[in-house]
Amino acid sequence: MASSKVIVGALAGIAAGIALGLLFAPDKGSETRKKIKKGYGDLSNSLKEKYSDLVDAVKEEFDLTKDKASDLANKAKNKAASVKSDLS
Repeated sequence: MASSKVIVGALAGIAAGIALGLLFAPDKGSETRKKIKKGYGDLSNSLKEKYSDLVDAVKEEFDLTKDKASDLANKAKNKAASVKSDLS
């Protein structure tokens, strides 16, 4: 989770740098606004993609953990049945 915070922070820093660079650029206002809009769209798409990747990774890790827990529960159940039959 810490790495996702670093990624978001870096992307926010990049976006701020781009915005400041465009604001101080010698272009006309309309051109600057177009560039800001494009930069925002690119950043938005990038953040959506990173978020989607993060969600997929969390889901995958959850599924793996759930499978491991299920396997352990089955092993414990089998062991308990084995001990019970040995005691009978």
